[in-house]
Amino acid sequence: MDKTRKSNKVLTVTWYVCGVILALMFLFPIIYMIATSTKSEASYAESAGSMMMFLPDFNNLGTMFDNYKRVFTEYDIWKYALNSFIYAAVVIVLNVIVNGLAGYVIAKMRFPGRRMFTAIIIFLIVVPVETSIIPLYSIVKIMLGLKQTMSVLGVVLPASISVFNIFLFMQFFEGIPNEYEEAAKLDGCTKPGVFFKIILPLSKPIVATVAVFCFIGVWNDYLWPAMILPSAGEDKWPLLPIQAALITIQSIEGITTGEIMASLVVTSIPIFVVYVVAQKYIVQGFGSAGLKM
Repeated sequence: MDKTRKSNKVLTVTWYVCGVILALMFLFPIIYMIATSTKSEASYAESAGSMMMFLPDFNNLGTMFDNYKRVFTEYDIWKYALNSFIYAAVVIVLNVIVNGLAGYVIAKMRFPGRRMFTAIIIFLIVVPVETSIIPLYSIVKIMLGLKQTMSVLGVVLPASISVFNIFLFMQFFEGIPNEYEEAAKLDGCTKPGVFFKIILPLSKPIVATVAVFCFIGVWNDYLWPAMILPSAGEDKWPLLPIQAALITIQSIEGITTGEIMASLVVTSIPIFVVYVVAQKYIVQGFGSAGLKM
């Protein structure tokens, strides 16, 4: 028994040590990014190639956050971040309503061709998004014209429909007992009323999961907004989201490495916060939808 316990302890310690080493390996780029964001160009060049590159510039505490100040004041990154927050909020609401209704109809209603719709959704999940960018661009350009105001709809509307989110809602709704709907209908509730008053309140885990995925998708989206959104003049509010703005900021003449890293840190913080806050709901949502993480 003692030998078995000792071997189990050794195995446990080994697993923990390996886990810590792997975690540090994945964290090194993040540590490097945060450390470099606090340094001037001279300090960055001085620490390059040594372990000091992974430590903030503690020798100049008064100027550690100068890069962040310049990113916000000179490059107006807060405007692009605000755009991304607005786009994400609109896309989340539309996704929950449109994809939720689609998933509810397929999961709870019996109609001719239901199995075919389910098969099409499953098939479309495995089709790469990149294959539809050119046709989608042509459709959006013809319908909206890609003018200053209408181009914003070109960012929001295509992102509001997701076959993967429809599949998630469909899987989750199939696990909700039909008795809830029957009781609501006996009380005189209409089908839209059943969805908004009964089904959605019971679906908080999957709604939170879809909201997180939508936020991350919009926040990290670069290619599509860069294709359809016009560049803003000096006297106009920029319409580009945060990721498209990063490319613009990095191409500015004279920008330092520390300022680039500071902009990357600012961009990464919302994703980190969303994951930490919604981690429990994501696990519940996938578990309830019958999917394996």
